[in-house]
Amino acid sequence: MEENLIIGLVGLVALIGLIVIRLPIAYSMIVVGGIGVAVLNGPGILMSQLKDLAWAQFSVYDLSVVPMFILMGNIATRVGLSADLFRAANAWFGHMRGGVAMAAIAACAGFGSVCGSSLATASTMGQVALPELKKYQYSGALATGTLAAGGVLGILIPPSIVLVIYAIIVEANIVTMFMAAFLPGMLAVLFFLLTIAIYVRIFPNSGPRGSSVSREERVSATLAMIPVIIIFGLVIGGIYLGFFNPTPAAAIGVFLVIVYGIIRKTLPFSGLRIALMDTAKTTGMIYLILLGAELLKIFMSRGGVPQAAAQMMLDSGLPPFTILALLLVALILLGCLMDSLSMILLAIPFFWPVISEMDFGLGPEELKIWFGILALIVVELGLITPPVGMNVFIISAMDKETPMSETFKGVMPFFMAEVVRVVLLISFPVITLWLPRFFGNL
Repeated sequence: MEENLIIGLVGLVALIGLIVIRLPIAYSMIVVGGIGVAVLNGPGILMSQLKDLAWAQFSVYDLSVVPMFILMGNIATRVGLSADLFRAANAWFGHMRGGVAMAAIAACAGFGSVCGSSLATASTMGQVALPELKKYQYSGALATGTLAAGGVLGILIPPSIVLVIYAIIVEANIVTMFMAAFLPGMLAVLFFLLTIAIYVRIFPNSGPRGSSVSREERVSATLAMIPVIIIFGLVIGGIYLGFFNPTPAAAIGVFLVIVYGIIRKTLPFSGLRIALMDTAKTTGMIYLILLGAELLKIFMSRGGVPQAAAQMMLDSGLPPFTILALLLVALILLGCLMDSLSMILLAIPFFWPVISEMDFGLGPEELKIWFGILALIVVELGLITPPVGMNVFIISAMDKETPMSETFKGVMPFFMAEVVRVVLLISFPVITLWLPRFFGNL
């Protein structure tokens, strides 16, 4: 048994080494997991498992929601929803000091509720909002920092691909996860708006007032948001109220976004074809990562690494909340090495056994939900944490005039706001669990 554990630890070190040298995470996990299982159990056992492992992994019905939500986000990116959202938000907030940045945050939240992807939210809203922020002479740090931070809202506000994957890993209810994510997601929007309001008072020249719009323009811009409200209401509201499961809800969302694009004449056949191709590529990447994660999980489980980690933490004598804090910090550090989905797939099989054995005053299902939301929030932080920060890279590529160091300075106030949110959610789990309890899911 001890020999198996040593082999498992060697495999873990090898995995980290492969990730550091930038081998794609899916291939890293497949190589380490495959070799590890072959060493522990023999090549024959490995080949026998590979025979049906992919089918067993990909035929899970809950996983079918992933390509549907990805397709909905890809089509939404091309039909002009982002521009309508920003126009409406700017009509309400733009005249305030820092108002255009606040409008960008509000639009990111709205687009994230349809898109479900942080990177897509950052890149799409960057194209829409960055010219306006430059037009009103916002500082490079505030402009790019706001858009990089606003992008992370796509990972938590339902629907979220990473949220679905977490639920599948720990065998939690996806609908319950969507419910639990809503209030923490709205709290993030509120904290980001307050962060901008404070920032522009400390640095008045960083976020000048925008121009006021007429009452007619405000009404027109607000009415343009109705399609987004309808899509979000039918998809997420239908899930919350139990009218349909996530996969049919995502299919309805895809249909509504396509209809919206056809009515507005912003979705030519070529655009739909590109959206389908991008969806196929992204889904293939995610499924390959899932396969690698499952193979790695088999190897690590047989090596006894997760069990040893859990026992070590339990024997450490540290209070449960201290161990929770250490695991969340580890997730932030992992965010400097890999993307959010890979991080969840790699870390949760190790972290969840530790958390599940500790007493936080919550039931088993409540603990799954509460820890999942906390994990996703700190995964968000990895997207804006130096030196990697994928959202920062995306926004910096759009704004060549602003050094990346300025963008990282710009996201730091939002980073601190996220830390405050994490502390609040740890201290008051009811914020996360209230909505699922209200609807009777917990």
